[in-house]
Amino acid sequence: MKILSNSCCLIILLLFVSGAVQIKADYCTCTNYNSQCYYKQLPCPAECPSENPSDRKAKVCYIDCKSPMCTPVCRTRKPNCNTPGAACLDPRFIGADGTVFYFHGKSNEHFSLVSDLNLQINARFIGLRPAGRSRDYTWIQALGILFGSHSFSVEAIKAATWEDEIDHLKFSYNGKELAIPETYPSLWLSAQNDLKVQRTSRKNSVLVTLPGVAEISVNVVPVTREDDRIHNYQIPSDDCFAHLEVQFKFYDLSTRVEGVLGRTYQPDFKNPAKQGVAMPVVGGENKYRTTSLLSTDCGSCVFSPVGVHNKDESLVMDFGLLDCTAGANSGNGIVCRK
Repeated sequence: MKILSNSCCLIILLLFVSGAVQIKADYCTCTNYNSQCYYKQLPCPAECPSENPSDRKAKVCYIDCKSPMCTPVCRTRKPNCNTPGAACLDPRFIGADGTVFYFHGKSNEHFSLVSDLNLQINARFIGLRPAGRSRDYTWIQALGILFGSHSFSVEAIKAATWEDEIDHLKFSYNGKELAIPETYPSLWLSAQNDLKVQRTSRKNSVLVTLPGVAEISVNVVPVTREDDRIHNYQIPSDDCFAHLEVQFKFYDLSTRVEGVLGRTYQPDFKNPAKQGVAMPVVGGENKYRTTSLLSTDCGSCVFSPVGVHNKDESLVMDFGLLDCTAGANSGNGIVCRK
């Protein structure tokens, strides 16, 4: 057997550090500390052999931490707007029960999407009201997240026209602007390791993780000319209305969880959205309106800055990343249940 010289070993080490040499990852790990799968290393499926593939278009290996078998599965990096926990378009939500509904809110105002004892997620809506319309067309422009004594926000930057090669995302942590390098993959961790932000492409897409609490997949997109033509939004020439597509996955919600989307995770929730209509709209603007992106002053908000709740109240509700796109269970206003 040949023994490598010290200089050869140093060269190999430098190549690994620089990323020029990579070991193919074929195992993935659950990082939800509330799961029985926590930190178990399990083999990835052949279709997605890595948690962080070099090809950003490839699917990633992911463990469903709530599965009794801790089964690794494949998933896309960007939000799936047709599964429970999604908030996309103008804006269209899919509740925990799989029901599709719309909440229009009002342009330039803020609303609580999720309010729980240890988590608050607000959204800023942008929009416009063409002549002759009785309400605003709206989109989600920013998310404000409060957890413990910390805050984080992610926003879509206003742009006159859309360019794929420009990053339209802006971040802040505890009130200070946060710079995340435009590389893939690029990872930022808070000092307490209670917040992780990872770019899922070089620009315009991130995965926000609060370990043991939630995962939030975020993508920023414009209102396209085709969207404008179909819906007659009457988008002006100086604003493409860049907005967020979002998909939430929650790990530990209490039975008291509230918010436009959060209330659908209550164990006895009955969705007021009308079944069978093309665009079932729900109200509640006054209940869910907050005074700012990082406020917890809505009429139904239950968030506590301490973030400590009685475990007897806790209800780990997990509806997974249910995919309702494969059959008749998908579509406007049709329930896809798990």
